[in-house]
Amino acid sequence: MEKKTSLFLRSIYLRLNRKYFLFFLFMVFQIVQAYPNALNQNTVTGTVTDSDGLPLPGVTIQEKGTNNGAQTDFDGNYSITLENQDAVLVFSFVGMQTVEQDVNGQSSIDIEMEASQESLDEVVLVGYGTQNRRSVTTSITKVTEDDFNQGVVTNALSLIQGKVPGLSITRPAGNNPNAGTSIQLRGVTSITGNTEPLIVIDGIPGGSLDLVQQNDIESFDVLKSGAASAIYGTRGNNGVILITTKKGKAGITSFEYSTFLSRDFVNAKPDFLSAAQYRQAMEDGVFSSNDFGYSTDIFDELVNDTNLSQYHNFVASGGGENSNYRVSLYYRNLEGIALENEREEFGVRASFNQSAFDDRLNFQSSIVTNFNNANLLGGGQFGIVTDWNPTAPIYAPYSVDEGTDLYNEGKFGFYQPQRGYNPFSEYENRFNKRQQQTFSGDAKASFEITEGLIVAAFGSYQRNTWNDRQHRSIQDWNQYNDGSEYLGTGYAYKSNLLDHTTTFEPTLTFEREIGDHTFDLLGGYSYQYTTQETFDMNNSGFTTDAFLDWNFGAGNAIIDTDLPRPSLNSFKNDNTLIAFFSRVNYSFKDRYFLQASMRREGSSKFGANNKWGNFPAVSAAWLISDELFMEDTDFVSNLKLRADYGITGNQGIPNYQSLVTLGTGGRYPIYPDSPNADGQYIPTFYQTYGANKNPNPDLRWERKKEWNVGLDFGLFNNRLTGALDVYNRRTEDLLLSYEVPQPPFVQRTIYTNVGTITNKGVELGMSFRAINSEDFSWTIDMAGSYQENELTTLSNDQFIASEIFGGNIGNPGNLGDAIRNTEGGPIGNFYGKRFAGFTQEGEWLFYKADGSVATASEISPEEDNAIIGNGMPKYNASLTNTFRYKNFDLTIFLRGKFDYDILNTVDLFYGNPNIGGNVLTSALDQYSHISEQPQYSDYYLESGDFVKLDNVTLGYNFKFGENSPFNALRVYANARNLAVITGYTGRDPEVQDTGLYPGVDDRNFYPRTTTITAGINVKF
Repeated sequence: MEKKTSLFLRSIYLRLNRKYFLFFLFMVFQIVQAYPNALNQNTVTGTVTDSDGLPLPGVTIQEKGTNNGAQTDFDGNYSITLENQDAVLVFSFVGMQTVEQDVNGQSSIDIEMEASQESLDEVVLVGYGTQNRRSVTTSITKVTEDDFNQGVVTNALSLIQGKVPGLSITRPAGNNPNAGTSIQLRGVTSITGNTEPLIVIDGIPGGSLDLVQQNDIESFDVLKSGAASAIYGTRGNNGVILITTKKGKAGITSFEYSTFLSRDFVNAKPDFLSAAQYRQAMEDGVFSSNDFGYSTDIFDELVNDTNLSQYHNFVASGGGENSNYRVSLYYRNLEGIALENEREEFGVRASFNQSAFDDRLNFQSSIVTNFNNANLLGGGQFGIVTDWNPTAPIYAPYSVDEGTDLYNEGKFGFYQPQRGYNPFSEYENRFNKRQQQTFSGDAKASFEITEGLIVAAFGSYQRNTWNDRQHRSIQDWNQYNDGSEYLGTGYAYKSNLLDHTTTFEPTLTFEREIGDHTFDLLGGYSYQYTTQETFDMNNSGFTTDAFLDWNFGAGNAIIDTDLPRPSLNSFKNDNTLIAFFSRVNYSFKDRYFLQASMRREGSSKFGANNKWGNFPAVSAAWLISDELFMEDTDFVSNLKLRADYGITGNQGIPNYQSLVTLGTGGRYPIYPDSPNADGQYIPTFYQTYGANKNPNPDLRWERKKEWNVGLDFGLFNNRLTGALDVYNRRTEDLLLSYEVPQPPFVQRTIYTNVGTITNKGVELGMSFRAINSEDFSWTIDMAGSYQENELTTLSNDQFIASEIFGGNIGNPGNLGDAIRNTEGGPIGNFYGKRFAGFTQEGEWLFYKADGSVATASEISPEEDNAIIGNGMPKYNASLTNTFRYKNFDLTIFLRGKFDYDILNTVDLFYGNPNIGGNVLTSALDQYSHISEQPQYSDYYLESGDFVKLDNVTLGYNFKFGENSPFNALRVYANARNLAVITGYTGRDPEVQDTGLYPGVDDRNFYPRTTTITAGINVKF
């Protein structure tokens, strides 16, 4: 083990040194090139600041009429070498008025830029277009790169965790590099359909998050209200997240390199008995077990305490007057806190834009691909802590003779416990790997036919494929133990997935100003075809490990019926989505705004009687601050009232649910007309097929009707800005399987539309520039939301259901489901027994419905159980403090959730001294009096309220002279998940809180970690 670790670290060291050496040579080459050119040309330097005297980083400076350009560094300093002595410099920056300045032989020019109506001129993405913030009539939150969460990011959406009011982003599996992220916007909107927002990447609906990494993203635009997302029809029910990636800029040729190294540290270890405590408990008679004479902390052994993650990104970008480009290459290797748990990936993104005919013809294209290799073997073994005797060894010789010191049936150097398994034996004798490639290519061409009339066509192709490989050696305990059905032979499994999506969307837009009236019209057509193919197979009976999973025919189970039967499966499914859409934006005097849209969409997923549906939306806004009666209200810089109403749909269900599909049944014999040579009639057996579900020609999409009222405000010269939204959404025609009689139905259930969910809430986002001075600034950003939800109906006259169960607690004790969602009640209710105390003997006591007290065996679940809590947080809040002092910057980000309960299943099971195996120290202390097996009740419900110090970043920005090849250099250190303030006694109060069954703290835990990162960003 030590030798392998040493070789592994050495390989990392050598690999890193090669990369940094090549980077150093590249820097030297740039420096050598830079100096000769600087000697013979006129150079202008200066500083760009805002109206408060604060430096503006990232301002574009272009020599007018040329491709020559530069950018300001973090302190607002710039240096540009002119091509012409009589040059005019153009200074431009988002949110600021563009400045043109004649050089007139000057070598130093300082510029002060004025805000251009601050956030009102911010460009916001909407479906199939953009708008200025001042004209937006719906609820949209924009998050730009400056506000992203810093540090290691395994999923792009983690960049905006806690930044968008109403958007819940959680990682129930902690920092596992191969685990997913749960996303939910404004509450639950479906029972069986998709509940996550639609992701649109650079115009591609359903874009893969594997194809966007943190340094390539420019901004997120979250379409929250029904009217904002209605333009996406059947995919807009859960909201829409538009991701914009970075593009090249005209007049600037630049290179960027970013890198970081990070480590994870366990910050919440469950307090199980040590070997010494375990021995003492046996001596005290708490439980009966064996002392094997060793001391093993299996949790610590499973931790990869030498984990090291790294990231490298190199960007080349530039452009001229009519074209620009950007190419980004990256490599990322994430090692989890668990052994055999990592993800290595690399990829490239390239974009190209070009215009012609005085910018009337524009062409944009991008290609991106990602390759990743994931080790999926580790990460799920930490539950072994409860079954592992801490006095047992990990490694031991085979020894089954009577009188031996340690009885061990493991034949290959690993100790095999009588109950459970040895994870280190699995690490040695198994692998579980995934190799994945994701690709996307898109192109858009637009042509301005006449002033304001533009025709465009957008097309994209996405392809995702992965290959899963698993193998278990003949030396794996699962293969050779006395009860194994594999009889000492090896096992192999392989699966492949391929899915690809083709999208084509032509549009026609028209803009026209007529006096005080402005019109913006959009019309378009959308076609999207998606198909998926899967294949998997397994076999056993391998008497050698030499073939691994590369020779399935060598497995003897093909002919040996004493071994488990091999399996072979394949499947293909597809769907088509077609839509016609239109939108009109109207403004009067640039302060009264009206928007209306309509999408008519058809989907192959739904029944013959409901293939098409209409999704209308209407919204309006009034820019109150521009009215004459507001002229004397100096403290109000911006005040806009918004209101909108929209209908969206949800088609996020499996294909073919409305159709009869066939499944296999038994086999029947067909006998030949004549006997064989032995005079026997040997039948041929034919497979039978039959309907495996009932057809439903009336199946249709779930439909959400939502109204939203919002207020955008800016006060004290926009020193305080924000948005307040109040919404109410009702999702109808929820899809669920209901029992039906047989006959007339072939199967006992049918998938159909019946129920309704209601969500309502309040959202507030604010930004306050607390201090603005030359050397020091302090900005405070806040996001908060309140949410209520209700499972309004589940039944109608034909289909009946009163409740939905979930959140299974598991064994021992077969404790059933923790959560019951009842018709007419809120989502996420814990339903169970009400704790009333203990008897003197330590037996459980609970309240019955009539208020009397009874033992566990006397409780009737149907009569006595009650609602005992709720696992859905009602309040979410975050607070970001950003400090800048000269070249330093410091960001402190806090996040919290409130008013919800957590079921502590770790305490429920492992805090009980009667459970068997290893237990928490609390089982011998706080819960030592319990004399019965675990019981689910409100005794184990705790408040989940918490505030986390979630992200702290400290950075320093270096200054460079005018002859330096570097434009900017930033070094930073980051820490994530640093501390938590909570009354919850479990390892982490941030548990799964999305979907129908929130608030259950899963006992099969992945360790929660604190992540420390150090990084460098350089531009040249």
